[in-house]
Amino acid sequence: MSSGKILPERVPKGTRMGNYEILGLLGHGGMAEVYRARALSGAREGQELAIKRLLPELESDFTQLTFFAGEADLARFLDHPNIVKLYEVGSLGESFFLVMELVDGCDVGQILKACRMLNIHWPVDFAICLVRELLLALDYAHNACGPTGKPLGIVHCDVSPSNFFVSRTGDLKLGDFGVARVLLDGASNEILGKPFYLSPEALRGQISPSVDLWAMTVAFYQLLTLRRPFGGKDTKQVFQAIRNIRYEGICSIRPELPKALSDIIDKAFSAQVENRFASAKEYAQALTPHLNTHVGTHLGLASMVDNLVLVKR
Repeated sequence: MSSGKILPERVPKGTRMGNYEILGLLGHGGMAEVYRARALSGAREGQELAIKRLLPELESDFTQLTFFAGEADLARFLDHPNIVKLYEVGSLGESFFLVMELVDGCDVGQILKACRMLNIHWPVDFAICLVRELLLALDYAHNACGPTGKPLGIVHCDVSPSNFFVSRTGDLKLGDFGVARVLLDGASNEILGKPFYLSPEALRGQISPSVDLWAMTVAFYQLLTLRRPFGGKDTKQVFQAIRNIRYEGICSIRPELPKALSDIIDKAFSAQVENRFASAKEYAQALTPHLNTHVGTHLGLASMVDNLVLVKR
């Protein structure tokens, strides 16, 4: 097992990072890569966790380090069953990493991809169950306070299926909290984030909880139809569709869907923010009467993970 102070670009299995042994790569993005790891000692000895490591080429970039630290600063104040939990912030030489809860399953983006390949729609109650629970997680975050009791003003700004996680036991988690908010609140005027999920006000640089509710509606639309509501050949066309709020109604795509769900989506996509749901909690409450709790269950979602997506250890 390696215990060197300088880590390679891609950390191999068996490498030791502080108190953790790397078991394998889980995934990577534009800022970081995520590994499965095992705690070697302490209160979590033997427990498997996720280690999120800043990409090596960004370790000397002060701005990127600030963004990475910002994620840790926000995540440490969030303790909710539907939010991926941060346990520890660590460093080894010039490498910085976050030790986080491991969701042993897959992200919803993977499930959607499998559904599209197989031409299988999500059961409606599965979609409502997932969106409702993650809306309640957002409501918690939007209202979270720091140690002095002062509101933190957290806005996720990267709500999308790739940041929704379903475990093999059906637990639902919202991940990557705070990173995009820090980016969008930075000094640059550049619009950052996933283009398909940006709201009209986000395109104008106006960041508030409303951008998270809009993005959740885009994700909900995808769960129900397997399509994105706002598309185009390039980013310019996507942004134009968003600004014009031009989308096909869900019942036009799937006539069997309840009109009540179409009405909820239309309200959430209202041109004026004041005509939308006032909070994530209000949005979740609007969905509650349409959820069949005997169908939309965590066990059902767990079964979907096992049946549609091969999760490799």
